[in-house]
Amino acid sequence: MFDFLWNLGSFILALGILVTVHEYGHFWVARKAGVKVLRFSIGFGKPLLTWRDKLDTEYVIAAIPLGGYVKMLDERVDDVPSEQRHLSFNAKSVQARIAIVAAGPMANFIFAIFALAAMYMIGVQSVKPVVGTINEGSRAEQAGILPNQHILKIGDEDIGTWQDATFALMANLGNKSVAVTVRNEQYQEQIKTINIDGWKLDQQDVPPLASLGIVPFRPQATLTIAAITVNSAAAEAKLQVGDTIFAVNGETISSWQQLVNVIEQSANKSLQFSVKRQDSMELLTVTPKGRAGNEGQLQGFLGVAPVVEKWPDGYIETRHYGPLDSIVRGVNETWRLIALSFDMIGNLITGQVSVKNLSGPVGIAVGAGTSVSYGLVAFLGFLALISVNLGVFNLLPLPVLDGGHLMYYIIELFRKKPVSEKTQEFGFKVGALLLIFLTCFALFNDVSRL
Repeated sequence: MFDFLWNLGSFILALGILVTVHEYGHFWVARKAGVKVLRFSIGFGKPLLTWRDKLDTEYVIAAIPLGGYVKMLDERVDDVPSEQRHLSFNAKSVQARIAIVAAGPMANFIFAIFALAAMYMIGVQSVKPVVGTINEGSRAEQAGILPNQHILKIGDEDIGTWQDATFALMANLGNKSVAVTVRNEQYQEQIKTINIDGWKLDQQDVPPLASLGIVPFRPQATLTIAAITVNSAAAEAKLQVGDTIFAVNGETISSWQQLVNVIEQSANKSLQFSVKRQDSMELLTVTPKGRAGNEGQLQGFLGVAPVVEKWPDGYIETRHYGPLDSIVRGVNETWRLIALSFDMIGNLITGQVSVKNLSGPVGIAVGAGTSVSYGLVAFLGFLALISVNLGVFNLLPLPVLDGGHLMYYIIELFRKKPVSEKTQEFGFKVGALLLIFLTCFALFNDVSRL
């Protein structure tokens, strides 16, 4: 219940910030263009808090925190007195209307720049992209990439973090191959070519690196227990923090992964654990609880976390940047995220990326809760990513979105007359159906991941 409330609160906070930014973009440009703004609402439904400014704009915080809107004076939907006609949205030039509509997504992009700049000024902690293991038979193994090699470049892009590596690989979707520059433990640089012909992101929750067979280096998990979940099988069996597991059913356990494999295959089955507790050996009966795995199969769950070895020196670094460098980096990273988002939309259309990878409100809520728990820097990075995605999504040419309105106004700009109301109404219905379908599909994906 706590996790649910934490994720819900984080989701409302993140969405509230991003919707306010988006709608303020429309609001600010509308005011500058001389349009009378009737209402600025964050949320839908019953107003919880309202107030007015000196220009008689009503500000609303409403009960359903799933969006927002800016209502402007418009002769198409309101009875506008003749003396106020010059203040209505539809009376403005098509260039002014384009600017007002485009201002929402642009505000999201500008916000992302400053969120990332703030993140860089506070300090960004990153993990050196050193390969841990290579999956047998994978594309990475066939390319000759080895454990403990440090990835320096993918294509022409310098790689400083695993996030850089992921984005660079995703940018190469659809290519036949990609060159990866690595450095081995003897500091010798080599160029490996990964065959990515036919490579697709068609498995749910499998990241690009894993689909190519690359497992990032992580410190080894020991067999000593660091934490125990309340009401778990481990707690019921009286396992304790600090216990070291040596054997299960008399078979020696040599690694954490080996223990995980045994537990997952033993749902609701009694196991005999041999553990070292301080200076004595204990024999405990443990019955892992059964729960559904990623593919619906029954798996055992123990409810413990291991003590993990320390990171080697130099593998984790925190980088701080000055204000100007941070803004430059914020601009560059925002541009990269925008380009990547459009690439991913194209890859979804062509089938390079499976629609199973779409996430909806539940996925965003979980991401928001996780990022908040990691601290301000992680939350700023999450906000920047979602802000860019929100801006790009709103630029899609669906009539119910900003991009659909822009499409009609750009057509009007070239035709010298508006698109007919009948055509706009039909487009709105089709766009609304598509949007509902996408939302339902994303929600289905979210639920399937729970």
